[in-house]
Amino acid sequence: MDGTKIAPPRTVGFWGTALFPLNGMIGAGIFALPAVLVTAVGNFAPWMMLIGGILFLPLALCYAWMSARFEHSGGSVLYGEAAFGRFVGFQAGWARYASAIVTAAANMHVMVAYLAALFPALEGPVAAPLAVAVGLALITVINLYGMRASVGTLGLMTAIKLVPLAALVVSGLFAGGELGAVVVPEFSQVETVILLTFYAFIGFEGVIEAAGEFKDPRRDVPRAIVWMVIAVTLIYMAVIWAFILIGPEFAGENNALAGSAEAAMGPLGSLAIVVAASFSIGANNFASGVAQPRLMYGMAERGMLPRWFEYVHPRFLTPSNAILFYGVAAILFGLWEGFEALAVAGTLIRLVTYIVTSCALPVLERREGRIVPLHLFCVIVAVASSLFIASQTKVEAWIVLGGILLVGSMLYALAARQKPEYPIKEA
Repeated sequence: MDGTKIAPPRTVGFWGTALFPLNGMIGAGIFALPAVLVTAVGNFAPWMMLIGGILFLPLALCYAWMSARFEHSGGSVLYGEAAFGRFVGFQAGWARYASAIVTAAANMHVMVAYLAALFPALEGPVAAPLAVAVGLALITVINLYGMRASVGTLGLMTAIKLVPLAALVVSGLFAGGELGAVVVPEFSQVETVILLTFYAFIGFEGVIEAAGEFKDPRRDVPRAIVWMVIAVTLIYMAVIWAFILIGPEFAGENNALAGSAEAAMGPLGSLAIVVAASFSIGANNFASGVAQPRLMYGMAERGMLPRWFEYVHPRFLTPSNAILFYGVAAILFGLWEGFEALAVAGTLIRLVTYIVTSCALPVLERREGRIVPLHLFCVIVAVASSLFIASQTKVEAWIVLGGILLVGSMLYALAARQKPEYPIKEA
């Protein structure tokens, strides 16, 4: 590399930063989970969501404390390398990236399925994959154009999905229903349902992967993570309360939230929820489409991938090669019908990066001479919860994870001779 290297500018402030964890957590789940929780634990469901948010907060805090130490793109790549060496850092980044590509394809299929309820022409063995490819291509093009355009689009999609949910909550206040007595469920029920609430928050970590283009990542990323976990908890609680007030009898239906919206606001309300669901999944996918190429860019900066992925477009100032690679790979997976096993393994891979990031915190603090007791407590809770979730995963997901790590090891060997462009020590 010569001295004229172009770097993506830091253009994203706090509110733009906050869009990433918000959309990472709020995808399709918020349109299905309220009914599932009400069916499982009745009127205790909103409080179960609060319990889930509190139990998830230690993991979010671990990420917040780690992100305050770094200012480049890469996230768990940087954290794993700083604490455990380049090989662990590479594997954390590679596994996260590989799973994100197939998850993007899977999510786009779900979005098209929602839109097919409004536009039947999207159904069929040809139309559906083609719509998936077009959707992923559109994300890629907007992402290529610049971070400002990406954040602006993400903000618009966020508004489209949150406004109908807000209308549902407001209509619930005037529905005339009653919450009734809150009955605390048995412990065995709580244990199972907490597993469901945990999944509601998975995806918040995408914000750390694009930190190199945020104006003040050491300040804004930690704040965005913590405040958005709190905000998502409150949003879920409000939606569940509205669902109970309007009509919990819809809990057994496939699209229970749309049924509640129709009961409260008529056919237009149901239509708004279906549109919101499709845009919610799209925004979740879009946020990933912005963050993941920055992860690959960060790995190239660290010398873990070929420098080709580090190329920045001279006009748009975006990591264009990394963006194009991500988009093309996601489209190819979207056209292939055999990627379901990889998509299922995505959650397991996230848990691996959660453990790596959490464990990195006390390792770095020990090197500095003092482990903060509160930090250590949160690390223990975060690792324990991640291991518990991982223990519920099927054997097939572990096999897929092993295959991804094996491929990553071969790629690491090819790029091992490259030197990083900046010292890993950030704090």
